[in-house]
Amino acid sequence: MRPANTLPAESRKILDSIPELINKTFPIPQRFRRQLPSNIAELSRLLTNKRGERSLSYLGRPHFLSAYLHYFLPWNLYRLCILLDGMNLNLSSGDTITDLGCGPFTFASALLIARPELRKIPLEINCIDRSAPVLEAGKNFFDALRAALPAASCAASWKINIIREDIDLRQAGKKIKKSALVCAVNLFNEVYENISHNNTAGLKNIALNAAQLMNNLTLENGSILTVEPGVPQSGKFISFLREAFIEQGRFPILPCTHSGSCPANTREKRWCHFAYETTDAPKELHRLSAAAGIPKERLVLSYLLAGTLTETAHAEQAVHTEQAKPAAQAAHAKQAAIRVISDAFTLSGNRFGRYGCSEQGLVLLTAEKKHIEKIVSGSLVTTGYPLNTERDAKSGAIIVELK
Repeated sequence: MRPANTLPAESRKILDSIPELINKTFPIPQRFRRQLPSNIAELSRLLTNKRGERSLSYLGRPHFLSAYLHYFLPWNLYRLCILLDGMNLNLSSGDTITDLGCGPFTFASALLIARPELRKIPLEINCIDRSAPVLEAGKNFFDALRAALPAASCAASWKINIIREDIDLRQAGKKIKKSALVCAVNLFNEVYENISHNNTAGLKNIALNAAQLMNNLTLENGSILTVEPGVPQSGKFISFLREAFIEQGRFPILPCTHSGSCPANTREKRWCHFAYETTDAPKELHRLSAAAGIPKERLVLSYLLAGTLTETAHAEQAVHTEQAKPAAQAAHAKQAAIRVISDAFTLSGNRFGRYGCSEQGLVLLTAEKKHIEKIVSGSLVTTGYPLNTERDAKSGAIIVELK
């Protein structure tokens, strides 16, 4: 993962062109265009605080589908490109990807944008969703995106299999061959969104079923990527999903620095999430956000990449981004690797802090404001090993003073 303002120039250029590409692919008559901001605002409410009023076929309604394509699709592409940039998905020529709840081909399109080296190898992608209009829109958009890329890297060898199927955690995908990568982006929150935040057993059961489904669809040496909203309930779900994968022999690769117990959810207000500024997002997206009354100054997500790493190999092999290199260096230099998993917040004595995750548990990184603000969400910080024994009275986290 990179901070948003350091996405490669090619990715930024393509993302800047996405709003216009969507306008050409899904044109809105001028007499209806003025309604787009209000449709975006209403769909946003249905996706957040009015979820109980949302039907399963909400994207089958033309005005909501249009709002999703013109607004939520490009924002989700931007968010995924930040996440996918530099992430080693261990894909080779001829591999298959299965995208559960693919929507309008968001993951496939983000992969096309963020990973130019993969455009030149044959890949097969199973795009699974329950909505026929969404699948049709996704195919049209993906084809338009592929055609807009330079001819030398147009991913002509990528084969897309469209599968209209409801995602039943107990039944889905039984006829689908196993894949090198299985992904689920913004899928499971639609399952657990109506679960009470106090229903830990219910959330854990959903995570167990989700892990079993994805595990059954993944090759023994394959990888599984799950991306969810960066809210507390999603953080808990990701933590339970992580436990379930470990029981199945699939270990956390990212963002985790270890395969031990997850310390992020030890307290009610603690969860693993990552936030990125949106300063270099397309100007048209910011304009639409302002018009809809939902300005986006940052994007927040929780995610998990799981694979088949063993406990002892985890630290050495979890080197999947430029920022992850300290993990391997730390393993050899007897240093502790700490993944930053929270926003910055104020402490007493004119100090600032961020929470981090380490093999020894939850960590409270503290320093002056200027030092804490320089730390990128999701980055790795290394320090002496073992960590100090002093703990924060409020959170119970190990205190690490940054110099």
